[in-house]
Amino acid sequence: MLHPSQHSINNRYKGSPVPKAQAGLYACTPRGAAWRRHCGVPLLSLLLSGFVSKPLRKPCTAVWLHGLALFVLSIVSSSCLRLDDNLFNPNTVKISEYKLDAYDGPVDFVLDASYHIPDSLLHLFTLQSGGNTLYALYIGSRAGIATDTVIMYCHGNKDHMDFYWQRAKLLAHTGGKNRYGVLMIDYRGYGLSEGEPTEDGLYEDVDAALQWLKGQGLQDQRLIMYGFSLGSAPATKLSAEVRSLRPAKLILEAPFASAAQMVQDGSGLSLPATFFTDLRINNADLIQSVEQPFCWIHGTQDDFLSYTTHGKLVYERYRGTYKEAHPVEEAAHDNVPLQWGFQQYSNTLQQFLQR
Repeated sequence: MLHPSQHSINNRYKGSPVPKAQAGLYACTPRGAAWRRHCGVPLLSLLLSGFVSKPLRKPCTAVWLHGLALFVLSIVSSSCLRLDDNLFNPNTVKISEYKLDAYDGPVDFVLDASYHIPDSLLHLFTLQSGGNTLYALYIGSRAGIATDTVIMYCHGNKDHMDFYWQRAKLLAHTGGKNRYGVLMIDYRGYGLSEGEPTEDGLYEDVDAALQWLKGQGLQDQRLIMYGFSLGSAPATKLSAEVRSLRPAKLILEAPFASAAQMVQDGSGLSLPATFFTDLRINNADLIQSVEQPFCWIHGTQDDFLSYTTHGKLVYERYRGTYKEAHPVEEAAHDNVPLQWGFQQYSNTLQQFLQR
């Protein structure tokens, strides 16, 4: 059942208290809370930033903490507590089927009944990618793909399509009710999709979705790539380094600059990023190869992927034909459409798509 009003039902962007047993280690940092929400457990380097972020009054304390830091870092470098494992956070709420409007798990916001999409325009299906069966959802008329404009929506790092259903439904109403087709997939390891999530798998999975669209008759000039958070990686990659289809435009909401920048922001330590991650994701570099028109949307109070060190850096490095920026005041990482207002969000996207 759809909720009768537009509002956030869990306000998780505000963070949650640090457990007492961990408070001394995390130093109650807002970014630590953000990592818990989006990555399941905090990046362990945040433990260290909690220690070293405050002046050390006693030399012996400094020496002790230095030794502890080296010990913890040795664990990080050889264990599962690395950015590679923490960044992919599928299925914090496990599912056995996709429920869409009937999903009762936590979400970022709920749309009212005016955004209802009839069952005749919902198409849940599977496709193959790297030997894995992936689940996909197309919103719109499949017969119209050969003539319609389609938004390829690449979701974030946590959960599954039920969690992002409200966002996809909002996109389907950009410029009017059910005006654009929207395709969304669960990457390998997410939702009911098979396999384990990997960086290369992200690109392969989204390209498999583009291959499906191409098979339905979609052409380059009618493809829009939209990447949210982690989804900014495949959206940027496949816009810069074309595979099955060349997107006509690129939209990034709360993108991250690079895995290295995430490490730097999270730890505050001057250590090589390779100490914490093998991920090669670097949107700030890839965006320089994107020629298509580019729209950047970011909450100014994003406590997970900083507006300044992530999104703004990506925006400034773009060298293509046209770009526009939309900083959303007081918005955090996961509530931009809600804070901005659903109508303003939709109007802004529509103006970009039509220009």
